Amino acid sequence: MKTSINIVILLFCIAVFAKKNTNGGSIIKGIVSGGDNPIPGATVYIKNSTIGSSADMNGEFKFTVPKGNFIVVASAIGFKSRELKVSININETKILNFELEEDLFGLEQVVVTGTRTFKKQTNSPVIVNVIDSKLLNDVQACSLSEGLRFQTGLRVETDCQTCNYTQLRMNGLAGGYSQILINGRPIFSPLTGLYGLEQIPANMIDRVEVVRGGGSALYGSGAIGGTVNVITKTPKNDSFEVSYTHQSIKNAAFENILNANTTVVNMSENAGLSVFLNHRNRTMYDANDDNFSELPKLKNTSFGINSFFMPSYNQKIEMSFGYLNEYRYGGEMVNKPAFLTQQSEERTHHVLMGTLDYQINFNNDNTSLITYFSAQKTNRDHYTGIFPDEENEIQNHLENPPYGISDVKTYQGGMQFNHKFLSFLNGFNTISIGTEFVEDKVYDEIEAYNYLIDQKTTNLGLFAQSDWEVSEKWNILAGIRADKHNFLNYFVFSPRVSLLYKPLERTQLRFTYGTGFKAPQAFDADLHIAFAGGGISRIRLADNLKEERSQSLTTSINYDKASENFIAGFTLEGFYTNLTDAFYQHPLGEDEFGEVYEKRNGDEATVKGVTLELRANYNKKVQLETGFTLQSSKFSEAVVYSENLPSKNEFLRTPEAYGYATMTFTFSKKFNTAINFLYTGEMDVLHLAGAPELLTDEFVKSKSFAELGFKSTYTFNIEKLKTGIELYGGVKNMFDDYQSDFDSGKNRDSNYIYGPSMPRTYFLGLKLMSL
Repeated sequence: MKTSINIVILLFCIAVFAKKNTNGGSIIKGIVSGGDNPIPGATVYIKNSTIGSSADMNGEFKFTVPKGNFIVVASAIGFKSRELKVSININETKILNFELEEDLFGLEQVVVTGTRTFKKQTNSPVIVNVIDSKLLNDVQACSLSEGLRFQTGLRVETDCQTCNYTQLRMNGLAGGYSQILINGRPIFSPLTGLYGLEQIPANMIDRVEVVRGGGSALYGSGAIGGTVNVITKTPKNDSFEVSYTHQSIKNAAFENILNANTTVVNMSENAGLSVFLNHRNRTMYDANDDNFSELPKLKNTSFGINSFFMPSYNQKIEMSFGYLNEYRYGGEMVNKPAFLTQQSEERTHHVLMGTLDYQINFNNDNTSLITYFSAQKTNRDHYTGIFPDEENEIQNHLENPPYGISDVKTYQGGMQFNHKFLSFLNGFNTISIGTEFVEDKVYDEIEAYNYLIDQKTTNLGLFAQSDWEVSEKWNILAGIRADKHNFLNYFVFSPRVSLLYKPLERTQLRFTYGTGFKAPQAFDADLHIAFAGGGISRIRLADNLKEERSQSLTTSINYDKASENFIAGFTLEGFYTNLTDAFYQHPLGEDEFGEVYEKRNGDEATVKGVTLELRANYNKKVQLETGFTLQSSKFSEAVVYSENLPSKNEFLRTPEAYGYATMTFTFSKKFNTAINFLYTGEMDVLHLAGAPELLTDEFVKSKSFAELGFKSTYTFNIEKLKTGIELYGGVKNMFDDYQSDFDSGKNRDSNYIYGPSMPRTYFLGLKLMSL
């Protein structure tokens, strides 16, 4: 309590100080346009500050600034940003009009994830790729998990035939090696990592910024594979959008999705509110006619609020709140309570999450202080069980069915101080120092299985980073983290450095080196209980488990060339990650409930590969973007995956080749079609015995999969009502390239699932939106 009071007093004093240091009420206003048309929602701001506003429906903007010399930046999705210098006196009004040039690939858009400051994508020392709301719309993504698949180096896999939990793999590393952020904050708890990718609705997302590799010291030590920052929709101008989508899964299961978004900004444009609502209802799908589902039943309702308030020109408070409620059931397809079914998983999630950020700029906006707090709370009621065959076991099952409860809390608080040196060895240098504290409490229990995870983890992180713009061609990002985890008796230091060199105007060369570690604790998939051979499999931690260390290198070249009617470019990147004391799951055999695995330290593991991105646009009518990854993931010494099988060096469930492609055809402003493609190469999968199809354990080499889909959209504009009506339809996984050898019956190996997440699915929808 005393600490909380001190924080409140500190923020109050800062606010008073900021008020006293206000230099007047000067105004910058104007219009942002693209050609002959205004650009509603364009962002106009003072460079290296939070001062600014969004353009209204007519492209007009207006905001208050202090006296001084500034660089004003105008940016908008789909356009190249533009900068203008301005000198303004007290109580003076300056008119600045911006005409922006279309940016077909979004290469000039402003990103924040690499350095936690606004930077052009081409000026960021680490590659920041963006999945924007247009792409999510083009591929008809219902959730975050569907959208992440269309990004180079990323693969979202389904890991349970019964409950369909998912994990994100970046550059060949499993889910626990990547950090998923909501508005820059790590509130994706270990339990949320199981189902959260599918619980985050697409209409909540403004864009997703992806950083492959651990090049920035500002993010957690566990961001070895990379960082995914989900940036939710923020208030820009008054608007609304409502949509309804119906999906038919091979005419055997159905899904209905309702989305709604609305935004309100006050007349002074110093406060705004954005609200989203999503409701999703899906029936179960049985792929092999055994009356056990391969896609579970889903009922998901979520809503959230994002807001901002600017007490003065140099202060900004941002607050977000979200609530997710999901019911998920998979297994025997009967109308019975879960504990009377032959086999099933039943989950009811209640997830609360929120963030609060306060930023103040001073010293002519060359210095800023950011304080933040974020939290997530997940309550879960769950059942995981198989109805026994023996009479005495049946009686015990009926008297004590394996229902469980989960209670997970995640908190983060921190502070970051930034200062820009305007003259630093003939360049500019932004120094960032800060500290953050993260606490996870995981309580997960199934009394009938004598299963309990009661774990509290804390991590105190200190970081310092230098973002040195040496010249127009050179930029060096260097920093170090010091992390103290409560499972370790010492600080772990993680140096990281990234180098950007631009030998030509449209060419960037990058090099990144980073280190990190994973503490010996329960992560994501370790919390999932799987079915196999008539029992359940669980994972426990070895007594002498120690942290896993990592070193990673990435290097890349980015090139784009434009002519009057055609633009094309590519990004070629190589990556290498070495893991010391690498974690793996060692089989211990069976107990009275089923299989038991133990997380242990292996020797070393190496993940390496290359990614290639290609992009092209012809006459603003046809646009292609594609990415492909070739990789290798191996342990230096073979590890045991099953007591009945020889050990292997290769990572399981990790294809050596995978990629995506999207192509959009803009026939007119009203009509367009988007085609998308996903490829997943062959991979090694463990198949445990127990189901009628298999008598002994085996390794399976899966086949490769190719998913093709398309979406067509036609828009009617009702000018008198300032409303647009959009009709759309299409198909996902058109040729139904789906796994064909699922296990059947209640003794199936639920982990034996690979390939596309859904079979052929048709969809049709209607959207109403403001113009």
